[in-house]
Amino acid sequence: MKTINTIFRRAIVLCCLVCGIMVTANAQWDVRKLNLVIDWQMNAPFSTGYADKISGWGMNYELKYRIAPRWNVGVFASFHTNHQYIGRQTLPISPTESLTTDQQRSAFQVPFGLAANYTLYDGKHFEPYVGVKAGTMYARNTTYYGINGLYDKAWGGYISPEIGFNIYPCKTKNWGFHVAGYYSYGTNKTYTLTDEINGQNNAGFRVGVIF
Repeated sequence: MKTINTIFRRAIVLCCLVCGIMVTANAQWDVRKLNLVIDWQMNAPFSTGYADKISGWGMNYELKYRIAPRWNVGVFASFHTNHQYIGRQTLPISPTESLTTDQQRSAFQVPFGLAANYTLYDGKHFEPYVGVKAGTMYARNTTYYGINGLYDKAWGGYISPEIGFNIYPCKTKNWGFHVAGYYSYGTNKTYTLTDEINGQNNAGFRVGVIF
């Protein structure tokens, strides 16, 4: 875990240095190169077995600046909640105790940090790209049972490669539509009731607007 966190920290520092160098090289500010992206997103956790049902309870926000003809860098923040119902069962909670109950599981994630993408084709109406997001993530996993509930929260490193495209109805590119698919991984480690989550994998897609 320490090795993974070290890699994330070094990746973030490297991104900051690269962004700083590129911004310095292109120091003249132009508000027309600034883009705001607002997305609704579908997200599906996997490989944890905890609240791994796909859901649309999430949003993504990005503010990026075009520092070179095909390069955009900036910041992002998103949030998502996934739920899963587990039917009534008997759970061993200690060598001498057990609990018979049903469960409602909830996984809440809030990643934020730096974002960068490279435009593969700079068309008048269509721009496909590849990108990456890197930063940190807050996670809170909650298990509700009966009238009670247990939760655990943790911070971790976050990285998310994605591929997507922008569609601009107008040649001026003042606004358009944004579509992207992504994979993400967070190093967060949490424990609730009988479930231990060590690292969080997600995959999903986003649909929104770009200004």
